[in-house]
Amino acid sequence: MPVKDRFLVRLFWLTLAAALLTLLWRGFPDIGSWFGARPEAVPRTVTARGDLAADEKTTIELFEKARGSVVYISTRAQVMDVWTRNVFSVPRGTGSGFIWDNAGHVITNFHVIEGASEATVKLADGRSFKAALVGASPAHDIAVLKIGVGFKRPPPVPVGTSGDLKVGQKVFAIGNPFGLDWTLTTGIVSALDRSLGGENGNIIEHLIQTDAAINPGNSGGPLLDSAGRLIGINTAIYSPSGASAGIGFAVPVDTVNRVVPQLVRNGKYIRPALGIEVDEGLNERLTRLLGVEGVVILRVAPDSAAAAAGLRGATVSRDGGIVPGDVIVAIEDRPVRSVAELLSSLDDYAVGDTVRVTVLRAGQKTNVPAVLQPGA
Repeated sequence: MPVKDRFLVRLFWLTLAAALLTLLWRGFPDIGSWFGARPEAVPRTVTARGDLAADEKTTIELFEKARGSVVYISTRAQVMDVWTRNVFSVPRGTGSGFIWDNAGHVITNFHVIEGASEATVKLADGRSFKAALVGASPAHDIAVLKIGVGFKRPPPVPVGTSGDLKVGQKVFAIGNPFGLDWTLTTGIVSALDRSLGGENGNIIEHLIQTDAAINPGNSGGPLLDSAGRLIGINTAIYSPSGASAGIGFAVPVDTVNRVVPQLVRNGKYIRPALGIEVDEGLNERLTRLLGVEGVVILRVAPDSAAAAAGLRGATVSRDGGIVPGDVIVAIEDRPVRSVAELLSSLDDYAVGDTVRVTVLRAGQKTNVPAVLQPGA
C-alpha cells in the first residue's frame, strides 16, 4: 500500500477513535443508568456557618451606620444646538458625596460638579433632591451643595482628624464607582503628606494615599477610619488606565474642616496672603537667572502685611532691567521653590496668624515675621 494511503487510513482510525472517546465521555452517565437506578439529585446539606469573625462584624456595622450619610450625585450640563439655537440639558457625570451637617449641606469634590449646570443628590433611602451650589474651592477640590430635606434627615458623617494618622491604619471608602451605588472598599493608609498637581495649576497638599480601591464615581465620597469617622474625601487615583491600581488619594479631613465652614459662610475660600505680587512664569525665569530656588517678590502692596513686615519687592533700574528685592525661600522653615508651593504653605495657616518668612536679601538669609491678611 502506498505511503499516502497508509497515512490516510491511520488518520481515519485516529479520528474515529477520538470521536468514540468523546461520545463515551459525554454519554457515560446515561450508559451507567442502563445497568442500575439513576441516583436521586437533591440539594446538598448546608454546612452551618457559625459566627462571623470580629473584624467582619466591625466592617459590616461600620458600613450600615455610614451608608445613610453617603449620597449619589448626578450632574447635567446645558448645551446649545448650533443649528437651531435650542438649549438642551444632557447628562454630564456622576460622583459621590456625604452629608456634612443637619442643615442639608453635602460635601463632594469640585471636579464632580465642575462645568455642570445642575446636580441631583440621591439618598440611600431612594429619595432624590435638586441641589444648589453653596460654594467651591478649586484649589482644594472641595465643593459644598445644599439640599432641602424636610423629614427623615440622614445623619452627618462623624468627623475625625487626619493629622494623627499612621501608615498602616485601616481605611474604608464608600462611594458609587462606575455608577454602582453604595459600594464599600477597604484598605490601609499607604502614605501620608502626598502632593498632587491639579489641572488648574494648583497643588493639593497633605493628601492621604491609600490602597483602598477608588474608581471613577468614588470621587467626593468619604474615606473613614475604623471608628467610622471621616478622615478624608476620596479625590483621585493614579492609573494610566483610569481604573484603580492600588494608589488612591484623599483630601485630608483637617483641610476639609478648615475650608468647608468658609464655603458655607462666604460661598468661597479666602486664602491667607502676604499682600505681594508674584508670577509663576516670570518667577521661573528670574530664579534661573539668579541661580536660586524660591519666589521673587515682584511688588509689595501698600498697607499690606508684607509692607508692615518690611518685605522688599523688585525695582526697575535706569536701563529698564529688573533689580530683584527679596526672594522667599521658606515659610516657617518649610522650603518654598515655586509660587504654587508658597500658596500651599500659606494655606496651612489662617488670616491673622503670624508666620516666619525666610528671604534671601542681598545674598543673605533673613527671617521676617509677617501677619497674614485676607487674600483676593
